[in-house]
Amino acid sequence: MIHQVAAGVYSYLPLGWRVLRKIADIIRDEMDKAGGQELSMPVLQPLELWQETGRDRAFGKGLFTLTDRRERKLALGPTHEEVITELVKYNVQSYRDLPLLLYQIQSKFRDELRPRAGLIRVREFMMKDLYSFDTDEEGLDQSYAKMLQAYKNIYDRCGLPSLLVEADSGAIGGKESHEFMVVTEGGEDEIIYCEKCQYVANVEKAESQKGKIESGKPLPVEEVATPGASTIEQVADFLKIAKSQTLKAVFYIADGKLVFVVIRGDIGVNEVKLKNALGCAELRLATEAEVIKAGIVAGAASPIGIKGIKIIADDSITLGANFVAGANKAETHLRNVNYPRDFKADLVIDIAQARAGDSCPKCQGKLLSTRGIEVGHVFKLGTFLSQKLGALFIDKNGATHPIIMGCYGIGLDRLLAAAIELSHDDKGIIWPMSIAPYHIYLCPISMENEKVSAAAESLYAKLEAEGLEVLFDDRKESAGIKFNDADLLGIPVRVTVSPRTLEKDSVEIKRRSEKEPELALLKGIAGKLKELITKIA
Repeated sequence: MIHQVAAGVYSYLPLGWRVLRKIADIIRDEMDKAGGQELSMPVLQPLELWQETGRDRAFGKGLFTLTDRRERKLALGPTHEEVITELVKYNVQSYRDLPLLLYQIQSKFRDELRPRAGLIRVREFMMKDLYSFDTDEEGLDQSYAKMLQAYKNIYDRCGLPSLLVEADSGAIGGKESHEFMVVTEGGEDEIIYCEKCQYVANVEKAESQKGKIESGKPLPVEEVATPGASTIEQVADFLKIAKSQTLKAVFYIADGKLVFVVIRGDIGVNEVKLKNALGCAELRLATEAEVIKAGIVAGAASPIGIKGIKIIADDSITLGANFVAGANKAETHLRNVNYPRDFKADLVIDIAQARAGDSCPKCQGKLLSTRGIEVGHVFKLGTFLSQKLGALFIDKNGATHPIIMGCYGIGLDRLLAAAIELSHDDKGIIWPMSIAPYHIYLCPISMENEKVSAAAESLYAKLEAEGLEVLFDDRKESAGIKFNDADLLGIPVRVTVSPRTLEKDSVEIKRRSEKEPELALLKGIAGKLKELITKIA
């Protein structure tokens, strides 16, 4: 199916390419039905376009860049919002030119930090990206709804049950976004959902009810020795309190600067939410050496008295009183720390990791967790790109406004990988008929037998004439090898021609999804197989 050229870079071999082409055909059909118009944009993009929108910084090192012989800097397109916005800027003037739905299917490039999981996380991939252009929010909502339905149709036709989840907009930006997920244990994304209501979100976006900690009225700050206790667990055990009664200090480096994060001790930090709150391009945990260099006592850090360091606090610090926090002194902590009486934060916002077992933010139901593969992402971009790049239209009253945009992406490689992940057994792939590389695996046994070879050749010609896609295994291999390869490749129907079947003027038909084969007469077999394939599809 594929051959690895380098980390995160693959060649598609003939069988894999046939699958990808079928996926592309389904996508094109649904995009066209929804009113989309296909075009093609360049892979090479002027870097100044990205600098003008500021998204060169948002993508950071994930953006492949190069310099041409004239010393002009270029980017290899990870997506095409900038290029399409500039294109529309020069071709749309009036409200009469809108709405527009423009799309392409093309290679994209992203310098992933850790390419992994085969085709799931790669550096070069095929993507369908469609962009909507409207005059108002109502128009954007209509375009968005069209794409949601088109995407559902695509996944249904590809044999992939999908789940629509709330998602983080990431470097693409915009005010609202959703992902389509294929639920599977092998997925790299965690999905949080409610057992009672319809709430479902990617863990990067998910929220939860954190619960208020009842701890009485604020008391005076009191210093307490905590020998040998430096972690939240150790401090809570030593003082015989719940972790929810502590404040946790976590240090990050955001675009090269140290950031002090304060969060309730029973809650983890959601680094995607934190990165969005900071508006930084790069975020990582600070090393112990970096923390010590800043004059902070590791294991006993406190926001009280800290100066010259940005403090970001999760809103959980406001849902209680009399917390235990570090004292900025070795093996020492402070009781009865209260916000905002005892310290101030530069920003108080939700940066918490929602977890299975938490309470739903929409109701009082329990949150559960599963895993999935992201197979599509849609965004309501609004006007931030059209404003920055000057993509404007004149309304019927002569007033000028920025065009309202949306963008909608599907990774074709991911769809292929998700189909295999979702539909396989211990013998190999089980392709859905709609995207299988071939409909039929024609498997003659004993090709050296003239009757077998003649019957197989004749059947191959008849099936091809009926418009069926047939992979003819004319190798002189044993039945065992051919049957194993048939199962491995996962083509939906195997048709076996052998001396034994020909004795009864028959062939053996076996569906890949079933265990037992059946005999069928050669007379009328082409029609029978065509009917079977139509039924399976």
